[in-house]
Amino acid sequence: MGASDDWAALAEALLGKAEFTPLDVARETQFTIEQLRRLWRALGFPPVPDSERAFTRSEIETLRNVRRFIEEQGTDPEVLVQLTRVTGQSLARIADAQVTDAVLRLQRRAKETTPALARGELIERIHVLTAGFDQLMGYVWRRHVLAAVLRLAATPSATDRTLTIGFADLVGFTALGQTLEPKELAAVVDRFEAVAYDHIVERAGRVVKMIGDEVMFAVEDDAAAAEIALALVDAHARDDTLPDVRVGLASGPTLAWEGDLFGPTVNLASRLVNLARPRSVLVSDELGERLKSLPQFELRHLRAVRLQGIGSVRLWVLRRGSQP
Repeated sequence: MGASDDWAALAEALLGKAEFTPLDVARETQFTIEQLRRLWRALGFPPVPDSERAFTRSEIETLRNVRRFIEEQGTDPEVLVQLTRVTGQSLARIADAQVTDAVLRLQRRAKETTPALARGELIERIHVLTAGFDQLMGYVWRRHVLAAVLRLAATPSATDRTLTIGFADLVGFTALGQTLEPKELAAVVDRFEAVAYDHIVERAGRVVKMIGDEVMFAVEDDAAAAEIALALVDAHARDDTLPDVRVGLASGPTLAWEGDLFGPTVNLASRLVNLARPRSVLVSDELGERLKSLPQFELRHLRAVRLQGIGSVRLWVLRRGSQP
């Protein structure tokens, strides 16, 4: 068997036999071809010619279930596309991380095997990954649904909420990328993500997203947000494998959309992190006013600065204070 035969066999093992064209799927599921194209694009996949037999019976059954769900629940088609897009983005990252890890393991033994054997081992690894993974995904999803419900239960709106938003980024990451090998740079990013998750989640914060050398997080409680920011600075200062970090914090109304957060508060926090010095935390004026009365923190007011698109803002430098 050649490489194309191996990939075809893997595709059939994962999805089933490809028997149906897009036009067949539209006819069998009662979606229009344009609706199917929108859903396919939302999942993040490239176009499939109308005459190509690329889809399986299980995919038709899945779409029939989606059709029944829409009809029974009265789901807005635009909401369906939005949720499909979020799902596609999230699962694409998971799949890419899994396959990349498998390939890297094989590359470390590249001199010990032939391309055909390496391909076979990769396929076997994929089969191992998929065994039981559906159950794990279902469990994690249900846990996150519960967590999201509990976060939103006390708020008047599911989309407009007052939160403290933080951005933390690695200092000098661009220059670092010029001196490290790709694998070494990946190890730095991996360590950065691990430290971020450890300190943010431990203090009841939520990692909204990782953006390369930057993490965005959201917290309900002002003091918890400040503790997260200082903990991240301290953790990086103690870790010889990581560059220093700087943090920007702002508190105010946010707009939740497709699992992300938007609005002036997010924009301000993002700008503050770029103004912060290494190993420092900058906070917005309103947040600093609330934090300065807490003995575990020390705050120093800075002169007002003018930020393009935002205007003149007063800032505070956040440090640890004396405990009561």
